[in-house]
Amino acid sequence: MEAVILAGGFGTRLREVVPDLPKPMAPVADKPFLEILLNVLEKKGFNRVILSLGFMAEKVVAYFGNQHNGIEIVYEIEETPLGTGGALKAALNHCKSDHVFIFNGDTFLDLETDEVESKWQEKPQPMIVARQVPDTARYGRLDTSEGLVSGFIEKGLSGPGLINAGCYVLPKNIFDDFESGQSFSLEQDYLFDAVKKQPFSVFETKGHFIDIGIPVDYQRAQTELAVFSH
Repeated sequence: MEAVILAGGFGTRLREVVPDLPKPMAPVADKPFLEILLNVLEKKGFNRVILSLGFMAEKVVAYFGNQHNGIEIVYEIEETPLGTGGALKAALNHCKSDHVFIFNGDTFLDLETDEVESKWQEKPQPMIVARQVPDTARYGRLDTSEGLVSGFIEKGLSGPGLINAGCYVLPKNIFDDFESGQSFSLEQDYLFDAVKKQPFSVFETKGHFIDIGIPVDYQRAQTELAVFSH
């Protein structure tokens, strides 16, 4: 299996605690966070990962080189910020399979990848991974109906619900209508409209989920992810 990890952001909210590293290289349980992600993907059967990088990309390349634990690592490094959509479109050019798993470089998700892959093989259509959380206010909320994503609710709505876990399975050619080098947001400029025009299936993961993007959750990850760091 093949994955893209979007890891090119500036990590401004985490800068106060990790000032000199790109966010995916922030140390968690004595390892760079990105190393924990790659270790878990290797255990789940991924053999090729495209790292989409920007800010301080050289620190990531110097640490991992061209492979990690048997995973081939390919780099797509943006010279100017392209947004999550533009960065993903560029990364998809490196993919060899007809579909690819997308992960965020600041989010840990212990995804049931075998189930997701089986669902894709059964019905190959774009997929958004959702996660039930006690309070959706920080993340925004997913509206779903009959196994499909029907819409997105912006951040701020409190209470339990399904959120977009920042993980997708998408066909390689999904952005063929976008120009290369065009800056756009995967969520706001593409997904918000796309789910109303074509079916996007939803997969509700039960796996461990934590976004290290803010200091309080970064500190929580130190203990919660220790079991995954070996």
